[in-house]
Amino acid sequence: MSIRRSALAVGLTASLGAVACGATTTTGAVSPAPIVTETTPAASVSASPSPTPTAPPEFTSKITKVTRDQVKYSWRPGCPVGYDDLRMITMTYWGFDDKPHTGQLVVNASVAEDVASVFKKLYDFRYPIKRMEPVDKYQGDDYASIDADNTSAFNCRAATGSTNWSQHAYGLAVDLNPRENPYVEADGSHAHSNADDFVDRPLKKPGVINAGDRVVEAFASIGWGWGGDWTGTKDYQHFSKSGR
Repeated sequence: MSIRRSALAVGLTASLGAVACGATTTTGAVSPAPIVTETTPAASVSASPSPTPTAPPEFTSKITKVTRDQVKYSWRPGCPVGYDDLRMITMTYWGFDDKPHTGQLVVNASVAEDVASVFKKLYDFRYPIKRMEPVDKYQGDDYASIDADNTSAFNCRAATGSTNWSQHAYGLAVDLNPRENPYVEADGSHAHSNADDFVDRPLKKPGVINAGDRVVEAFASIGWGWGGDWTGTKDYQHFSKSGR
């Protein structure tokens, strides 16, 4: 009897020891809860398309008759053409600020379409022009117009250093960016101090005209000559139908 009690005691003691040491039992076992990781979705970013740059406007030109008031300083009785033989071209030009502008030139009616076609090419080249106003804005004063770097055409005046009519008096000549393209005497002298940096050729600067460049070729396409091709005196700003 005592031996049986002892055996039971030993067995109970062994079972309790196994539980105390962490032994698992098959009865009532609980599986550990799984670890759940929550992911917060990133805020969706809708890609906005880059804005399309606005293209510059197309070249436009409009040719109209000239009134007496529009040429009250640049025309007078006795000029080689009547003011009714002149036309005003209102057209687009590209500025030194890389923006389009609207300017005006007064030319002979017989060349208005041709001149407008040349300035379309210059606009398409993005050739920069400082300003474009009829010389009447300067009361017909050619010196003042040139000093303002103004591109102009008709002005009833004599040719520089001559008593003969200039081609400008017929509306058959254009002076283009006169500061960047000065009138230079054979000895290298010139009349406008603001043109000091533009006397030599060839010269690679905005608005400058050089021999054989696209500007010269554009005027040549309508049969006009360039003053930069003259012997001795050079009139780099000057284009005319006669080449003089």
